[in-house]
Amino acid sequence: MAVLLLIAGFLGLNMTVKALFMSFGTNVAIGDPLLPRGLPVKFFKVKILSGQPRITWNPAQGIVPVATVPGRVDMQIKLLGLIPLNHMVVNVVPAVRVVPGGHSIGVLLHSRGVMVVGHAVITDPQGNKHNPALEAGILNGDVILKINGRRVQSEQQVRSEITRCGQTGSPVTLEIKRGQRIFTTRLNPVFCAETKRYRIGLYVRDSAAGIGTLTFYEPKSKKYGALGHVITDFETNRRIDLEDGQIVEAVVQGIRPGRRGQPGEKIGLFTGDGLTGNIEKNTSYGIFGSLRQPLANPLYPQPIPVALVYQVKRGPAEILTVLRGNRIGRYSVEILQVMPQNRWEGKGLVIKVIDPELLRQTGGIIQGMSGSPIIQNGRIVGAVTHVFVNDPTRGYGVLAEWMIYEANLLPKDKKVA
Repeated sequence: MAVLLLIAGFLGLNMTVKALFMSFGTNVAIGDPLLPRGLPVKFFKVKILSGQPRITWNPAQGIVPVATVPGRVDMQIKLLGLIPLNHMVVNVVPAVRVVPGGHSIGVLLHSRGVMVVGHAVITDPQGNKHNPALEAGILNGDVILKINGRRVQSEQQVRSEITRCGQTGSPVTLEIKRGQRIFTTRLNPVFCAETKRYRIGLYVRDSAAGIGTLTFYEPKSKKYGALGHVITDFETNRRIDLEDGQIVEAVVQGIRPGRRGQPGEKIGLFTGDGLTGNIEKNTSYGIFGSLRQPLANPLYPQPIPVALVYQVKRGPAEILTVLRGNRIGRYSVEILQVMPQNRWEGKGLVIKVIDPELLRQTGGIIQGMSGSPIIQNGRIVGAVTHVFVNDPTRGYGVLAEWMIYEANLLPKDKKVA
């Protein structure tokens, strides 16, 4: 059984140290991520200062430490066994194994409040032009959280409350969220001669829907990850603050291939059968929640390990996705770059589609393919996220390690004082 080293804090030289796979009694050749680059690993020695001492390491063979039990370990690395180089506290936890996805899903998401997606000029019965919302400083991308002190749950609720205030001659009070700032504003509805109702000059949206791909499912916790990127409003490109949502099974009915400057897309239909789950988080690394029933993948009957950043290499890999109906296919890709420093924007990989059949049917990466798992050497290493508009054969991927942190399948790193 494999275990994982998570760096909780380190002192000494400024070295890049991420997480490491260790294994119970089995050496895993992965190079020297614990050590400064450019020096042979045989010059270094690991000393256990406290915690579980049952860790062995053979630097002459270029392997990582081997742990026998999980636990907290205080470790020190020395050059030639004499000169301290690095001091770190690590947590050894079981490795994460997941069922790979590739399943097409329909995504239904309701926002917290309603998002402003546009403005409209109102013409009153006398022919005068008004836009109360714009005059009050309300902008595209703002989120209306409350109206007249009541929590907003739908655009229909906003419309009804504006009508009521207009008919009684009272102002509308809105609580607005803009970024991290929340403020209140008041405005007077205007009777619209065209629509024959009271309006404040806003277009708002309370939900989003689309087709995507499931990335993984963890059987013990029933947690899943999908899409690999945040869901934003199409009009404003702002992240949708999640109120609630669900995923359902979808079938692919057709493909519109991608071309240079013109992204393609899957044409799908929500079925509501089989795969269903809730949406608990909408983040830069995808959407996350729990499935209501177990999930299987015929191409991978057993769960496979999730790769950490240092285990992802340039070279051949495969993606799993659906091109017709609900049948998952496997297709060849090439990992061109691994960029762990891009975590803040969720783009850790650059990939290129090289599979002849996938290129023939789709032209490369298309909309609806987001979340398709990327598998390399028997490990899930990431998920497809974006396409290069000027070259649909290439695109970005998010690293799987980042996704399992967001799914709370691994504890967050904690600094040690």
